[in-house]
Amino acid sequence: MKKMISFLTATAVSLGATSAFAANCTNDSWNKVMSRGKIVVGVKADYKPWGFRDESGKLVGMEVDMAMDVASTMGVDLELVAVQSSNRMQFLEQGKIDLMIATMSDRKDRREIVGIVGPNYYTSGTNILAPKALKFNDWKQLKDRPVCGKQGAFYNKIVEERYGAKVVAFGGNAEAKQALRDKKCVAFVYDDSSIMADLASGNWNDFEMPLKTEDDNPWALAVPKAEEKCVFGQFMSGMQYNWHKSGKLVELEKKWGIQATSYLKTQKDRYSDWIK
Repeated sequence: MKKMISFLTATAVSLGATSAFAANCTNDSWNKVMSRGKIVVGVKADYKPWGFRDESGKLVGMEVDMAMDVASTMGVDLELVAVQSSNRMQFLEQGKIDLMIATMSDRKDRREIVGIVGPNYYTSGTNILAPKALKFNDWKQLKDRPVCGKQGAFYNKIVEERYGAKVVAFGGNAEAKQALRDKKCVAFVYDDSSIMADLASGNWNDFEMPLKTEDDNPWALAVPKAEEKCVFGQFMSGMQYNWHKSGKLVELEKKWGIQATSYLKTQKDRYSDWIK
């Protein structure tokens, strides 16, 4: 009964699906999860502190904690699968995961592939990690210079087209950042939130994030496209409302040593009385 009350609370705010949508819902993914008693969630393994492996190899982080809360609210076990920017949507499409919470920016083209439901749970923009010695202060200084990037990141193309940088994309963050240390590129282009976490770690004292952040984008979790306006999509929408209303995301941000963002505070204030 406790789990059912939690479920109803989480979904009540977003039960806006019309009867037409409901009639077309098979709820296959939701039913599969509930019948087997386990949800498989795709999270990052290379994006500290949102999703990474600890010294024992266990997946941990802010988004892992969010996945744990989803499983607990549904009353099922949790299985975590490590995904990357280049395969996370494909894993969801192919049914390798039931849900994806993996630092994905909410973009129109992605909404055509996976079921993105609001409200968004986080936000970040594009910036660079670069040696202080290079004294970058303008994006235009990247023209015709090699810049390390992560495969699958949408801003790689933007930085190339807008500023003439020559992005060299790597399969993982570790490889890209090692290439930066090895001076194979002049900067690493990535999310400012992750760069801030790197700088705060004490492992990048000779580096900085020198430019003005651009293209701020909210982060979205996703269910299979067919479930977007069905039970699973409505449930995950409710989870996000509750995370903002309760301040849970603010707490997790603090727990994982992430620099406090005005976005989460604004969202908490915005949804603090939505149930009244």
